[in-house]
Amino acid sequence: MERIILAYSGGLDTSVAIPWLKEHHDAEIVTVTMDLGQERELEAVRDRALAIGAIRAHVLDVREPFVHEFVVPALKADALFDDRSPMTAALARPLIAQKLVEIAEIEHAQAVAHGGGGVGRRAAFDALIRALNPKLKIIAPARDWGMTRSEVVSYGRAHGVPLPANVDSPYRSELNLWGRSIECSTLEDEPPEEIYTLTKPARECPDEPAYVEIQFDRGAPAAVNHVAMPMSELIGALNIIASTHGVGRIDVVEHRVGSTRLREVGEAPAAVLLHAAHRELRRITAPRELERFCRTVSGEYADIIYAGLWFSPLRKALNGFVDSVQERLSGVVRLKLFKGAYSIVARNAVTAPAPVMIPMAKP
Repeated sequence: MERIILAYSGGLDTSVAIPWLKEHHDAEIVTVTMDLGQERELEAVRDRALAIGAIRAHVLDVREPFVHEFVVPALKADALFDDRSPMTAALARPLIAQKLVEIAEIEHAQAVAHGGGGVGRRAAFDALIRALNPKLKIIAPARDWGMTRSEVVSYGRAHGVPLPANVDSPYRSELNLWGRSIECSTLEDEPPEEIYTLTKPARECPDEPAYVEIQFDRGAPAAVNHVAMPMSELIGALNIIASTHGVGRIDVVEHRVGSTRLREVGEAPAAVLLHAAHRELRRITAPRELERFCRTVSGEYADIIYAGLWFSPLRKALNGFVDSVQERLSGVVRLKLFKGAYSIVARNAVTAPAPVMIPMAKP
């Protein structure tokens, strides 16, 4: 019997995927759930997968590799989709694909399945998995089953799948330590306030501004308000400060197939501040011609992440350039936060001393 490794979030699509894969592929299903900082009880997600029909359910804590191997490199490259979105969901895809492939090898599985929403996201997952193991069969149930959302709900009910409380919501969201992305079906109307869960509306923010200082050491965040802390804790601290003052909301229109477009709204308080501060520090430390080329690299790096080309030779080559720029990128940036807006009010670069040239001794 075929064995399929399913990236399992516990949401509607991946839950319905368990009985659908069993039925249409005559397969054993092994699920993989990853803790990326979703702030959910993942053991309950694991139990749900087993109850629905998975033969095994793995739960992996991947928060630290997510931060250090994916978030930090993207931050150093100043990679922002459409020059404003930190791509919180897209940055998690390479790690999810990596773990899927690893578990497939351990479980001796012939195929992996993912629930990547939207054509572009499914294609990105496919590209990532093929780059790691081109021999694996890739299945995307939400692409292959041809059901509408209401039909997916009906199929789930008929197969005893516990349905999420928000199954009728027109909005779909993904949350991890780096932020939250929400898909909206309309471009014309302002998204309703209730879809935001991380940030306060401006009217509920304090009437006094807050100031925050972010220190960088060779391009990597090192301290907040003079307190050194690990990167994951630093993100958490900035999330608390920025979200209290309504900072971190992002509105992006993603281009899809043909003329079809989808609006994506995001909340990434820490990411917004860190990218703004890092870019400012780069701007004042890099020579003009280098800064101009850095902007080109930033756009290319963002396209690589979005397209699922993280494991490509091009990204590895760009990393060499990005890392060389970071060598002289140290200092402190001070930001003012007030009623949903932020501004940079001070910056202080600590330029590394130039290397001392020691003349070679004459033979």
